[in-house]
Amino acid sequence: MKFFADTADVDAIRELDALGLVDGVTTNPSLIKKSGRDILEVTKEICSFIEGPVSAEVIATEAEAMIAEGRKLAAIASNIAVKVPLTLDGLRACKVLSGEGHMVNVTLCFSANQALLAAKAGATFISPFIGRLDDISLDGMDLISEIRQIYDNYGFETQILAASIRSVNHVRDAALIGADVMTAPPAVIKALAAHPLTDKGLAAFLADAEAAGIKIV
Repeated sequence: MKFFADTADVDAIRELDALGLVDGVTTNPSLIKKSGRDILEVTKEICSFIEGPVSAEVIATEAEAMIAEGRKLAAIASNIAVKVPLTLDGLRACKVLSGEGHMVNVTLCFSANQALLAAKAGATFISPFIGRLDDISLDGMDLISEIRQIYDNYGFETQILAASIRSVNHVRDAALIGADVMTAPPAVIKALAAHPLTDKGLAAFLADAEAAGIKIV
């Protein structure tokens, strides 16, 4: 499973990248707003040190305007994935931009039927939103499973990018189902390393080492 950092915080991305935990980055208007920076400026900086896909989202809602914005975003760097919403206009933009050789991430997916349409439009990534489905008492993992089965049934190459991930359990379950990618906030990615038994065992080892006077020099 590939790990994408869901943030526009350059320092947080660099920290995860140093750990080898960043295969790509996803951003959206809300994350850009939180960064307090210009979308083109911060996206260009991220692309300067991240080799994998960096998703940058269009703001327009009409197809032709989405295509124009998508082309402008794609011109930032060769690893830009243009992010478009899962609407009919977004699918049209996806078809055109993917036909031009650009990576396209179709976002705000909440049903298997929507995911099927995105694959047929040539999407590089489909982003089903797990957490937002959980928020309305549906199981977001059921959607991941349905998309996986449909894509495998027909050999679609669109990658399932599990999004709106809120917990380490979301990451585990998406990996078990077979999502190709997960995108999560840096805090969730770092939390994957945490376990109380690891902390307890390390504390015991260190105490024994100190008691035995063990030193490695």
